[in-house]
Amino acid sequence: MRLIQFLNDAGTRCVGAINGDEATVRVIDGYSSVYALAEAAIGRGASIAVTARGAIGTGTADYDTLVAERRLLPPVDHPEPARFWITGTGLTHLGSAEARDKMHIEQNGPEEAMTDSMRIFRMGLTGGKPAPGEIGVQPEWFFKGVGTCVVPPEHPLPMPDFALAGGEEAEIVGLYLIDAEGNPRRLGYALGNEFSDQVTEALNFLYLAHSKLRACSIGPELRLGELPGDIRGKVRVLREDALVWEGDFFSGEDNMSHAIRNLEHYHFRYPMFRRPGDLHAYFFGAAILSCAHGVKTKPGDRFEIDVPEFGRPLRNQMEQAATAPVVVSAL
Repeated sequence: MRLIQFLNDAGTRCVGAINGDEATVRVIDGYSSVYALAEAAIGRGASIAVTARGAIGTGTADYDTLVAERRLLPPVDHPEPARFWITGTGLTHLGSAEARDKMHIEQNGPEEAMTDSMRIFRMGLTGGKPAPGEIGVQPEWFFKGVGTCVVPPEHPLPMPDFALAGGEEAEIVGLYLIDAEGNPRRLGYALGNEFSDQVTEALNFLYLAHSKLRACSIGPELRLGELPGDIRGKVRVLREDALVWEGDFFSGEDNMSHAIRNLEHYHFRYPMFRRPGDLHAYFFGAAILSCAHGVKTKPGDRFEIDVPEFGRPLRNQMEQAATAPVVVSAL
């Protein structure tokens, strides 16, 4: 089962269930958010899938209409967006270090190749998948923002006017709710476009933190249950409906240098990330980047991440966004 959040014809929030490639969304009664559904599941000591299945009613919605009318919401959100942490990691996929080094070499020349990137990637290869009960090597980590930076599927991804670029980063996202005892509870997985400024990052590796402070998109579907080890799909950049670039998406632990439980350990070991009631979206890293293949995106380009295991593709168009000058005044 996969879940979506959407607005119905009256503009009311709904949660819907999808099986296979059905075009009909079945409405889950009694819940206006996956967050509320997850809280109910925890309270009952049941899985979110069992709780959702037991609340499926007779109401339906047409999936194609929801997409066309841009009524999809992110598959999980928080009633207080500031309590939705958006973070992630990189250099976790076979080929990801090569892509990042290629990006830096293109910007700075071969003498500036990011040897630290290759070093941390190799650390993951040798120690990122520890034996059960053991702890592996620490991965890279970054902060991206809070819930206000998450853009719904089919909606524009804003590139601020101070950005040097805007590029897709197609990833799988783990989504978590912290229960009343402070324990992370994984709700499921979704597709994500982590959308970063790779040109700013390439100027100097210490600009990585700045390059990540951008919008992102997640969804449209929340995949429940365990994640398959090998996940394949396509990543595309389109310009005026013409294909600019297409690459192979591959993820899942078979294609990663870190076990997901190892990534989760190093994120949730910090008490600040185990605050009861908080949500977390944790990007697991990208295996392929269009910018590493010489693509220079521009406003109006559309990103498409199409992975059958996750149902409908995640699509967003990049748009230029004006930013007002910030004036800091003393009190």
